[in-house]
Amino acid sequence: MSDIEITRDGHVAIVTLNREAQRNAVRLAMWKELASIFAGFNADAEVRGVILTGAGGNFSVGADVSEFGKVRSDAAQSKAYEVAVDAASEAIANARMPVIAVLAGYCLGGGCHLAMACDFRFAERDAAIGIPAAKLSIVYGVRSTQRLMSLVGLTNAKRVLYSADRYTAAEAARMGLVDEVSEDPLSDAVHYAKRIAALAPLSVEGAKRILTGVAMGEGRLNVAEANAFIDRVSDSADYGEGRRAFAEKRSPDFRGS
Repeated sequence: MSDIEITRDGHVAIVTLNREAQRNAVRLAMWKELASIFAGFNADAEVRGVILTGAGGNFSVGADVSEFGKVRSDAAQSKAYEVAVDAASEAIANARMPVIAVLAGYCLGGGCHLAMACDFRFAERDAAIGIPAAKLSIVYGVRSTQRLMSLVGLTNAKRVLYSADRYTAAEAARMGLVDEVSEDPLSDAVHYAKRIAALAPLSVEGAKRILTGVAMGEGRLNVAEANAFIDRVSDSADYGEGRRAFAEKRSPDFRGS
């Protein structure tokens, strides 16, 4: 059974994260596969909309932290890992067609990263949405932080990242992190994607290119400096403590070093 499944409903492709027992935690290999899948859609004229969802009642609990000791244990590995994560989100954001994330259950961390790269987020009422990077001494990546701020604004972005809180679908909608809340978001998302698919695809693609570009302008941020700080934290004692505490199912004892 594949970790990622793809089905079709007319002009709409449905991409499903398929690690139900692990609440669709995303392995490094899956980040790479997602980048390939979404890049491939651009070459398929029959695909005019994509739904990204998860199996078993959860969207995704985020990156598979259980493998971090092997694939994200220091600054060098963390940098390579973030390249793979950013490549996946960039492939989603740069897909020529609209992409709708359908959120249920947990949508945390890396799962939120994937959802924010989509054009829209439709959520079940009981979805739990958040970015717990501060519980692992991880600095959320520059591109994903830009996406968060473009959706929810500066103050709410700080609230999400500083607190590591989880939000209900209704709370996330009030911030702008969720667009639609309903009992059956998958059906609603497919219906909406089909409505857009019936329109001029080049018009939609052009609008997406312009709007995504405007929203992701880097402004005055020193990206090299920000990435250097991310690397330093990836080599820190706190990051090792965060991983160990996660594996041992205890509260971490962070020292700021």
